[in-house]
This record gives sequence, C-alpha cells and structure tokens, in this order.
Amino acid sequence: MIEIRNISKTFHTADGSVEALKNVSISIPDGDIFGIIGMSGAGKSTLVRCINLLERPTEGSIEINGVDLCKLSEGELRKVRREITMIFQGFNLLMQRNCLKNVCFPLELAGKSRAEAKKRALELLDIVGLKDKAKAYPAQLSGGQQQRVAIARALATDPKVLLCDEATSALDPTTTNSILELIRSINEKLGITVIIITHQMSVVESVCRHVAILDDGTVAEQGAVAEVFSHPKSPAARRLVFPEGISDSPVVSEAGERLIRVVFNGAAAAGSPLIARMAVEKGIEANIAYASTKSIGGKAYGSMLLGIPGGSETVRAAIDYMTQTPDVLAEEVTPHAE
Repeated sequence: MIEIRNISKTFHTADGSVEALKNVSISIPDGDIFGIIGMSGAGKSTLVRCINLLERPTEGSIEINGVDLCKLSEGELRKVRREITMIFQGFNLLMQRNCLKNVCFPLELAGKSRAEAKKRALELLDIVGLKDKAKAYPAQLSGGQQQRVAIARALATDPKVLLCDEATSALDPTTTNSILELIRSINEKLGITVIIITHQMSVVESVCRHVAILDDGTVAEQGAVAEVFSHPKSPAARRLVFPEGISDSPVVSEAGERLIRVVFNGAAAAGSPLIARMAVEKGIEANIAYASTKSIGGKAYGSMLLGIPGGSETVRAAIDYMTQTPDVLAEEVTPHAE
C-alpha cells in the first residue's frame, strides 16, 4: 500500500513562492493501476517526483508498506528507489548503447555480473516483445519501441512500483494503446503497482482501475474510475469528463430528449453495438450526443452521452437495459430531470 498523506510542496523562486501541491492525500492499493490526471500545471509531475523523493515534500509523508520514505537516510532511500522505477515521455535511453546494454545498465549498477545482466536483460526484452532488437540502437527504433526498451530497463531491478510520467504523450494513438496493453500485461503477470501520470482521459479510461484528479495542486476527486467518470462531482472532474462542456449545459440535445451518461469500463465487446441492440430488443432509440469509446483487448472503454426521447419510464428502462451488461454504468444527467 502506498499512502500519500497531507503532501505539500512549495517552490521558492526569484518571483516568490509557488505552491505546487497543497495537502494532497491519496491511498494506492498494492497491485493497482492508479491514474493521476489533471490539466497542465495541476501538480501531477511534482507529485510523482515526490513519491520516490526526487522532490522532497515541504510537508507530509510518503509511506510504502508502512515505511515513511521522508524519514529514511540517503543510503536507505537509495535501496528503496530500486523498488520504485520510472518511465518518462522522453524515454531517456542512452543513445550510445544498444537496447541490450541499455537494459543491462541498471543491473550492472546493482552489482550483477556481465553474464547475469545479459541473461536477465534478454528475458526482459522478450517480455516487452523486442528480443530481436537487442543489438539495435535507440535511434534505429520507433518511439513505441524505445518506450518498450525503457519499460524493460525499468523492470530490471524487479521493482514493486512503476511510475509512468506522461509515458504515452509523445506516441500516436495506436502505439499508445499497445504500450498501455503492455503495462496492463506486466501489472497482471508481475503484480507490480503502476501509477500513471497523464493529462489524457483516454489513458485513464483504458487501463486504470482507480483515479485521482488533481486541480491547482489539490485532489479534486478520487475513487474507482467507473464511479468518478460516471458521477463527476467536482468542476475539475466535469471539465475532464465533458471536455466540450456538455455536462454543464442546461439544454438537452433535442427537444423532448433526456440525457443519459454511459460509461464502459472493460465491458466485453459484443457482436452488435449495445445501443443498436436496445433499439431492436426494447424499441428504445437513442441519439448519441457525445462519444469517446475504444476497444482494447476485446473490451470496451470510454463513455457516451445519449439523448433518449420520452419520459421517466423510458429513461429508466434504457438504464436498466444497459446496466445489465457487466462493466457498464449508466445514469440520467439531464439537468432538469424530474
């Protein structure tokens, strides 16, 4: 368990003090994939650097399995950091070393023999699907391949926690999905706790189980992804969930329609779309006012805003029908609902 308790971080500059974090508290279960999301300047990167004490908090504590990292000596902290590794947007590979030697590097620093390091590095490159690129240099690889090498290197010290700081922001959508699938697979196979820092809703929807939304250095909202995204309570959460501001609009999409928000959080992809099946089986038609969904690994992730013609009974029947499908949540969000 990672316990972030009442963390504050103040930077002192020539122009005065800047409060990057203000009394932040978050609990992250072991083995979770936890998303920390917010707009630019919300404090995300400062928070992730506080988790492994690359930045020391001004106030508060960071506890991992009951050990307060803020109270450790530098020597003790170096040992703990071997169990908390990090990948970045910029990959940070050593360009003069090939893939194999990049992955060997932390093993050599940990005192492994050259033969042991090579054997383990090849195993890790195999895990990330790049064993055949062992002798290639970073400049010869695509961005997605470079990030896979960075992930293999991060796994070299058998970490318990993997921190991902905007790790997919420089990648195209298809490559992003493949990297997220790899992270999900590593989490499931190795039981590593993953913390993903991002400004992209799609990343959190695709892979995270829990999420904390940062806004101006504070936690605006946190909880299970499906719960937070289906019932956004704070203004910061609503801005992320409804990027076009539709949740705050007092007008439904068409006269006489009522709005239902549907969240897909790993629902099994069906042979025919859920909305079409509802129209055929229940005679309830829906207009799609907003949609951001995708299929990853045969499962659906994302959200929709539907306009349902009719009254309360029709809306209730639509919600009941859609929520019969596992991992689908739905609720009415019409501002003037009866």
